[in-house]
Formats: sequence, C-alpha cells, structure tokens
Amino acid sequence: MKNREGFFHLHMISDATGETLITVARAAAAQYTEVRAVEHVHSMVRSTAHLDRVIAALEEKPGIVLYTLVDGTLGGRLETACRRIGIPCASVLEPVLQMLQAYLGAPGARRVGAQHILDAEYFRRIDALNFTMIHDDGQLAGSLEEADVVLVGVSRTSKTPTSIYLANRGVKVANVPIVPGIPPPADLERVKGPLVVGLTASAERIVQLRENRVLSLNAAAHSETYVDKAAIAAEIAFARKLCARHGWPIIDVTRRSIEETAAAILALRDERARAAAPT
Repeated sequence: MKNREGFFHLHMISDATGETLITVARAAAAQYTEVRAVEHVHSMVRSTAHLDRVIAALEEKPGIVLYTLVDGTLGGRLETACRRIGIPCASVLEPVLQMLQAYLGAPGARRVGAQHILDAEYFRRIDALNFTMIHDDGQLAGSLEEADVVLVGVSRTSKTPTSIYLANRGVKVANVPIVPGIPPPADLERVKGPLVVGLTASAERIVQLRENRVLSLNAAAHSETYVDKAAIAAEIAFARKLCARHGWPIIDVTRRSIEETAAAILALRDERARAAAPT
C-alpha cells in the first residue's frame, strides 16, 4: 500500500452541495478498511477565485481528488493543477455525461446544481418531511391513513431515523411505538392504504442501544425493565405477534444500516404496488 500512515486525504470538489460526491466517495472508500479517508468537502465552487483557494488546499494536503464541476473551464484548470501537484484527479460525472450524450445523440445542458431545482418533486419531499416530523413516535395517530408507510416497533428499532430517511425520498411516513400492556392506536389496526412494516432487532442489540440512551440522559428517567433483557425479549415477542396477526411484514434491523432498512421498505412498497396493479 502506497500510504503507510493509516489515512489519506480525500478532496471532494463540487459546484453544488457535494451530496453526489460524498455518496460515491464514501461507497468507494468503505472498501478499504485498513486506511481512513480524511474528507475535505469543497462545495459551491463556481469561480476561478474559489477554485484557486481549493487548489491551495490541495497543495497543503495532497491526496485523491474527486470532482463534479459542470463548467469545463474550471474542470480543466483543476485537472492541470492536479497534474502539476502530482495527485490523482477524476470527474465523477463526466464519464456518465459522455455516455448519455453518445446514446442520446445530443449534449446535456450543463446546468450547475440541476438536480436541486425547486420543482414538484422537491416540494413533494418537503411535504413528506413535514408529515413525517409531526407523525413521529405515535403523534397524530388519528391521521395514519394519510401516510404512505407506517413503521411499528419497540423502542430503539430505528423507527425515527428510518422515517426521516424515507421522507427525504418523498415518502410520507408515520411511526408508532409498540409497548406491551398499552393497546396500539385504534387507527393503526384499521389502516388500509399505507404499507405497515414492523421493525425488530435482537434483544442484545436493543439492550445495548437503551443502555447507551440511559447513560446519555438521566438514568432515573427509565424503569429497570427498560434495559432488562428478559423484559425486552417479551416486548419483541409482543410486537411480532401483533405484526403476525395483521399480516404486516417484519424487517430485522439488527445488522442493517438505515439505508439498507429503507431500501427493503421501498422494495416491499414496490412489490405491493405491482401486486395491486391490474393485469
């Protein structure tokens, strides 16, 4: 391995927010577990003066450069500087743009931040986020029928972060905690439109998460059963029986990231939509 210090500098240079670059770069860097990427995100780079400041940062901390600069002049200037410094540099978008141009027979518009325009899709995501935030943790249970997806599960099964992630994809999500001894909202058991999905995890994982929560808050705020493994196992069994009784699919999030859980939920929603579509 060329780098023997255990880390390398990873510069991500974008003329917009840098979200595309961050996603791609982290997906690639995750394949190298023995070396850590020190990330430097340079966003909204749209002028020569700004790019020159970024190039100075590259000279100070050389490393790998990934960029998404629609302006060809800025991209060329960056490529030239990287060759002079002696560091690798790659455009994340250019190969895809060239492929699209060759296939479609026409060049793209080359608009900076084109994916962030305030269109109907953007406002749909904002609407979904607002809906999800006010339907978090069982709030406004009387309007569950308005949701696209309803997540149910015991405490610490990642219902809220999964809901917010899905909302960023334009999905209206409500989440409802399942607590033994407390009947679930009547509307939950009557919903017809939304996809209801149960989230579960191993008792060991939930114990760990709850103990961390107790430590970060006031330890006296929760009863002893909150972190008791046997009590938690009973909670999980109760939630599973509820889901089984209604035929709600269950996803085990013990070893899943939020992104993986969300992808599984979207797949279930697509499968449901295909099954309901007329043949």
